[in-house]
Amino acid sequence: MAALLSFNIQGACLYRQRQLFMGPKLDGAGGSYKPLIVTAKTKTRRQDRIARHIRIRKKLEGTPERPRLCVFRSNKHIYVQVIDDTKMHTLASASTMQKPISEEFDYTSGPTIEVAKKIGEVIAKTCLEKGITKVAFDRGGFFYKGRIQALADSAREHGLEF
Repeated sequence: MAALLSFNIQGACLYRQRQLFMGPKLDGAGGSYKPLIVTAKTKTRRQDRIARHIRIRKKLEGTPERPRLCVFRSNKHIYVQVIDDTKMHTLASASTMQKPISEEFDYTSGPTIEVAKKIGEVIAKTCLEKGITKVAFDRGGFFYKGRIQALADSAREHGLEF
């Protein structure tokens, strides 16, 4: 009885393995098997960042009283915009592509934390000149560390309220 039981278990395992690795039969009369192809669902870092940004934007909206401070960081530059989402209008902007900032800092391998602090200072001064004191910070799906954190801290130090 024990030998019969072990045979049935082994036979069931072999049948199950064939079913998993070979897939279902194409025709019911015992024809050929269709191979099962397993692919990994990998995402790139950019796709992950965009998914985080979409989740953030579902909860965050810029209004005339509290516009959205949107940050984008590339390998070579940092861009910041203050946006009123109700009118779809950019109220203020700053980036490392602007002449005063690009001439002040000589960086070849991309913006550093010091450059991000300067961008935060420039956007805060621009907003205060236009009468904007409160903003909603949109980190753009980037992690809140490094250049993004330095930019936000600098903007807070120079008068913007998040």
